[in-house]
Amino acid sequence: MRRPEVKRAPSSLSVLALLAAFAATPAPAASSEELPRLGVALPSTSVSGLSSGAYMAGQIEVAHSKDVIGAGMVAGGPFACAETASSQLFPYWPVVLWQNASQAANECMQVGWGVPDADALAKRAKELADNGKIDPLSGLGDDKVYLFSGDADQTVLRAMVEADKRFYEAAGVPAAKSITLVERQGGHAFLPETEGTACGYDQAKAILEWIYGPLAAPSPSPTGQFLVFDQSVFDKSPPNGLAPEGVVYVPSDCASKNGCRLHIALHGCDQARESVGDAFIKESGFARWADTNRLVILFPQVTGSLVNPHGCWDWWGYSDIDYLGKDAPQIEAIWAMAERLATQP
Repeated sequence: MRRPEVKRAPSSLSVLALLAAFAATPAPAASSEELPRLGVALPSTSVSGLSSGAYMAGQIEVAHSKDVIGAGMVAGGPFACAETASSQLFPYWPVVLWQNASQAANECMQVGWGVPDADALAKRAKELADNGKIDPLSGLGDDKVYLFSGDADQTVLRAMVEADKRFYEAAGVPAAKSITLVERQGGHAFLPETEGTACGYDQAKAILEWIYGPLAAPSPSPTGQFLVFDQSVFDKSPPNGLAPEGVVYVPSDCASKNGCRLHIALHGCDQARESVGDAFIKESGFARWADTNRLVILFPQVTGSLVNPHGCWDWWGYSDIDYLGKDAPQIEAIWAMAERLATQP
């Protein structure tokens, strides 16, 4: 079976776990614990991701548009891009998995089978909304959408990012004031402020500022806690592909005072903790901005498996035929994490 492969981001993030700078960053807890109840403001939630994480970020935003106010997609294509017409007519999982994987590789990352039809995908999203599978698309109307394509990215082509922009326009997001499509020097990567080839572009800041507006200056280094928590309680049977543990970054202000906002940051393929340690979690830059802007950062984790050898988020149906709706295994699990964080202490 041909599977969509997303390479590890060819940036400093792939080796950051080896850098001495980690010594200055608060270490995660030695063992996992329960995800804390912090009283975060769920209707101010945002989400972002790289590559497979970008596709999943879009799926979460569209599914929960009532509460998600914005999304940042770095090297990702449009919602439901990998879903084939035949998979809807003949929902037999092994066949669906193969068909969707082929389309994901050839029409959602590359252009071998053409460019995604954004209008058709917006129509599919409306159909899911009308059937109660996702929130009404009207919830997207006031969202802020950040899209990014590196000029040297050969894994997910710019045509896919452009198709994502057209999808959001067709789904009712005002393009002029609410959507930005950024192209800068770089490959298939998330660009931290220290990324030399990106001229110091701080992607975490760019995403958060586009969604939330002007930010207070970041802390020099994270001063809160990286808490390693047990994800197994959010993993229903059959397994949904989650790793045993996830990480949440909690600024000291958010640990002591309710009402912080939540940002969900999703790693790309081959970028989970089991592959690169805490590189994406600690060096993406989100924690520094979280400290001074009352943001909790949730870093859910996926694990590799026989059907998902590269540890990608499910944007083509490897966890279930229904992988796009609010009840989709991974979306449901991540949103349950968000709801836990929103519970009063």
